[in-house]
Amino acid sequence: MTPWWLGPSSSQGADTAAGQRAYAVRGRIRRGFRVTLEVVVLALMAALALVVVLGVTFRKLGAALVWYDEVASILLAWLTFYGAALAALHRAHIGFPGLLDRLGPAIRRPLILLGEVFVLAFFLVTAWGGWRVFGILGGETLASLPWMPQRFTQSVIPIGAVLYITAELLTLPEVLAGPPAGPAQEAGERRGGADEAADGRNDDLASEESP
Repeated sequence: MTPWWLGPSSSQGADTAAGQRAYAVRGRIRRGFRVTLEVVVLALMAALALVVVLGVTFRKLGAALVWYDEVASILLAWLTFYGAALAALHRAHIGFPGLLDRLGPAIRRPLILLGEVFVLAFFLVTAWGGWRVFGILGGETLASLPWMPQRFTQSVIPIGAVLYITAELLTLPEVLAGPPAGPAQEAGERRGGADEAADGRNDDLASEESP
């Protein structure tokens, strides 16, 4: 029996109002989370591009910006963490979904859950380690920008880890449910059923004609 939290596509969730409401709420949360991450990632990409252009331009003019290298590396790290969370929300990281989808639910779901345990454990440790860094940094600031605290720049580690965990949990029900049957697959199943029916009729005719 498929759990109700897999959404209206499941046989049980489609028949219960509670399942439909939970699926709708999770869908709204996921859309809001996705839009927020997309805005942040686009803003970071624009800021990084602007900083790189400014750094190259001023360097060509003989007046290199002292904060260029440090700020550009920090923006790249931020873009990596937030972009990884956005990719996790779309399940776009490197994996073997085609191989898993070919397996039966009895094998596929335990393997998916095992992989999720390792991923979530890694990012929980990352979040904990990032939080511990806050205490180590204390009141330190950037070398090129004394007014910028190191805690602000390194906050991306625990925040990015928590965002990644959230993305994994929001998309886990769809991954456990498996890919929906597309038009091509449905058409193939219909063709297969028609071929089997035709073969059955041919066998019946052959048996009737035989002495």
